[in-house]
Amino acid sequence: MSIIEIKNLSFSYDTQVVLENINLKVEENDFLAIIGPNGGGKSTLLKTILGTHSIKQGEIKIMGENPSKNLSKLGYVPQNTNINTNFPIKVIEVVMMGHIPNENEKNKSKNFLHKYFKIGYNEFEKSCALSALKKVGMEEFANYKIGKLSGGQRQRVMIARALCSHPSILLLDEPTASIDVSWQKQIYDLLKELNKTITVIVVSHDISVILSYATKVAHINKIITYHDISNEKNIIPSNQDDHFCEVEMLQMFGESTQKGTCSSDEEVCSC
Repeated sequence: MSIIEIKNLSFSYDTQVVLENINLKVEENDFLAIIGPNGGGKSTLLKTILGTHSIKQGEIKIMGENPSKNLSKLGYVPQNTNINTNFPIKVIEVVMMGHIPNENEKNKSKNFLHKYFKIGYNEFEKSCALSALKKVGMEEFANYKIGKLSGGQRQRVMIARALCSHPSILLLDEPTASIDVSWQKQIYDLLKELNKTITVIVVSHDISVILSYATKVAHINKIITYHDISNEKNIIPSNQDDHFCEVEMLQMFGESTQKGTCSSDEEVCSC
């Protein structure tokens, strides 16, 4: 059974069609890269999966059920994390915000103020946060102020916050958009490691890098072009510094020019 199944999904903002008849299956432990031009519907697709956008046509199933029944299985890292670096909040506190307590934790908590008045954090939330920070290599920064970290370090913290909900699926929207090149590979290496136990879905413009890690690619520009590259890693440039655009990538896949694919005069392509 597919972990996510999307059938005949269409979505519009008023009269502007953003997604048109999208059909997509995501299997357990896939590393899916979602690419496409600006305004093509990539982020909108993530938000429909998350349930923040109501759909009027088509359906989305997560683990065979309505998304609302499995939202706790989704971890989300938005493109703009809107962190006020001057706000005096510690890294561990940011990560604990992502924790979703279960009834067993609530009943066994020894923190009286948290258990009955929801004040502060309990021992389960702190343990979860430290465990998530360890997974992303940021445990030693737990008590640092979030504003003292670099952009790449803050992005790791945001991934840890998403992991603190114990997701089966991790969705990330442009996770390396605002960090320098030295951190980008580290973030993708981290996602590759997490992918051993979690399904990863990443929206990215960074094609040359993301395709070195992804097993499947979905190109979205209102409609979808989909390709499984898990057994075709030879199409990926061996030098990660090499650049190639979506047109070249789709040609590698053997796709002909069609509605929804990138054409050579689109702004997103700069080769």
